[in-house]
Amino acid sequence: MEGLYCITFLNHRKRLKTNNNPKARKMKTLYILLFAAFITFGTQAQVDRSVLPPPGPAPKIEFTDPATFTLDNGLKVFVVPNDKLPRVAFYLILDRDPLFEGEKAGLTGFVGDMMMAGTSSRTKEVLDEEIDFIGASLGAGATSLSGSSLKKHQGKVLELMTDVLYNPVFPQEELDKLKKQTLTSLASSKDDPDYLAGVISKALVYGREHPYGETMTEETVENVSLEDVKEYYQTYFKPNIAYLAIVGDIDDKEAKTLVDKYFSSWEKGDVPTFDYQKPELPDENQVALLDRSSAVQSVINIAFPVEMHLTNPDYMATRVMNFILGEGFNSRLNGNLRETKGYTYGARSSFGSDKLTARFFAGTSVRNEVTDSSVYEMIYEIRNLKENGITEEELTMAKANLSGRFGRSLENPNTIATFAINIDRYNLPEDFYSTYLQRLDELTVEEINNVASKYLKPDNMYITVVGNGSAIKEGLSQFGEISMYNYKGKEVQEIELSDDNKTALDVIGDYLTAVGGVDVVENIKTAKLEMSAEVQGTKLDMAAVYDAENQRLAQKVIVMGNEASKTIVKDGKATVSSMGKSQNLTDEQYEDVKMASLWLIPELYYELMGYTLTLDGAADVDGKATYKIIISNPTGGQVINYYSMENGLKLRSENKLSGNTDFNEYKEFDGILVPVKMSIKSPMLPVALETEVIKVELNVPVSDQDFN
Repeated sequence: MEGLYCITFLNHRKRLKTNNNPKARKMKTLYILLFAAFITFGTQAQVDRSVLPPPGPAPKIEFTDPATFTLDNGLKVFVVPNDKLPRVAFYLILDRDPLFEGEKAGLTGFVGDMMMAGTSSRTKEVLDEEIDFIGASLGAGATSLSGSSLKKHQGKVLELMTDVLYNPVFPQEELDKLKKQTLTSLASSKDDPDYLAGVISKALVYGREHPYGETMTEETVENVSLEDVKEYYQTYFKPNIAYLAIVGDIDDKEAKTLVDKYFSSWEKGDVPTFDYQKPELPDENQVALLDRSSAVQSVINIAFPVEMHLTNPDYMATRVMNFILGEGFNSRLNGNLRETKGYTYGARSSFGSDKLTARFFAGTSVRNEVTDSSVYEMIYEIRNLKENGITEEELTMAKANLSGRFGRSLENPNTIATFAINIDRYNLPEDFYSTYLQRLDELTVEEINNVASKYLKPDNMYITVVGNGSAIKEGLSQFGEISMYNYKGKEVQEIELSDDNKTALDVIGDYLTAVGGVDVVENIKTAKLEMSAEVQGTKLDMAAVYDAENQRLAQKVIVMGNEASKTIVKDGKATVSSMGKSQNLTDEQYEDVKMASLWLIPELYYELMGYTLTLDGAADVDGKATYKIIISNPTGGQVINYYSMENGLKLRSENKLSGNTDFNEYKEFDGILVPVKMSIKSPMLPVALETEVIKVELNVPVSDQDFN
């Protein structure tokens, strides 16, 4: 059952036919003409692109300082006029300390949506209608509130914005809905290697008791109550820790009148502050591994904590250093791993800045076979930059790119407002941004080399890898002591086999005994199942018919009373039908479907079908000790199953074709245990498919009609 409905979501792609399509022929002709013109231009304009143009002097940036004023309640306001378009935007930002949520991690993620769920005078529906009617936008977050509209509607958008700010009602049903959505998203995240690598890496760098290192889980989400949301709002939404940026077709006098009208009644209050222990570097490189047996790629994160903030005199030099190491396309990391070695599509790095604490990060995704080689090359590039520094050419390239990026950012008027707020928020020099290009231009190779030597720590890093543990663990051991982690970012003890003499066949035998016994399973000749599921609010009805003796299978998915897809396996072939079109699977695909889905309890037939069974040690599945069994068919297909050491039942199955299936609950039918609640995580679906079996019929009559 682990492969249930996996192939019903196969994509049907169409090729563009141009022969009988006048529009397509016209576009094709246009492409040819454009290509010819391009070639002609290229031959006429010969430019030696191997030689960089000489850099010019750093331009001096002239800022028009925003108008600023502060209300009696402490709200600081910045006004940036821009009359290019008749629009006005209002951005409210709360400057609170980072918040450690602990057992209620996830709380702040609900605050903004809850504020937008209605006010004492407007339901959510009415609020949305009024926003849409004037073509405005309005949004809220845990530390922000923003609104924008045409200038003629600025008063209305401020009325709506402040209604949300002052009068949210926080309906319980909205919180319930948000928690359900979050839990669904978390279930899907368990199989997202990039997400998992990030969770573990941050927990290692910052510590799990730090706001930047804590992990949101199903348990912490469930712990969040309506009172928690209300308390957060009442505590932190205060004007004395707030900045209001106004950008658009408005002058400071008009802005002052509007702000006085809509924000002067906002009452200030005391807001708590927090101190956290500074993260420390590890004494030596440490390797954290999360095993994902079905993974064909490894996600690699290398990180360590750094002390860096905007006022640090090394700030500008670290921007350049990181650009050369791993930010630009022509960076050393990308050039090595992508261009030279061909290990990856891309490798990158970042060097953070934060008034609390920051981190260095380098990451990539690579094939299992080159995981340890990729880690080696990443460490090499970090060490090489630290010990040998950069070249003048690299510095020139970095300056050109970073200065261009800074210049382009000034095209957005919001940037000016952000600069003004940052100067006040982080106590920056008044000319911090106006001298940015000048300070960038003045940097020397020696200065970059000094910060590289000072801040890069190739021997004191956390190396996090999410991938196939069996394939990559041994190679990773050269970089440091390996610790195993789970999807919650918690270290887990490596599970030892309870019996060194245990074989794969023993585990399969224990499973067959656990579900009812070999004799009972062998007696199942036919079966019919009815199931239901829900995907993003859409209900699915599913049915399956099994004919063990004749090796036949029929699976159907019904959406709103209509057959959405059907899979038929019979006569040594498999056919998938969807949207009125059918597709015959290849022999290899047939064998994969056969191994995963053909029988209600496929374990009975593994040995009979000549599959190779391998006991690949023990593994942790959501805190439960399991035996890991790799099942391989003659065509190279694999299914990886995990069987409980405690009761022998199958807890998880991994399949490259269909994804992963977790078996969450078993129920007895006619003397046999059948999994009735399953979580199916298919690469074809954006979220996990939570499936429940509602009817099981064993040894019932089946006909040829069932398999048409």
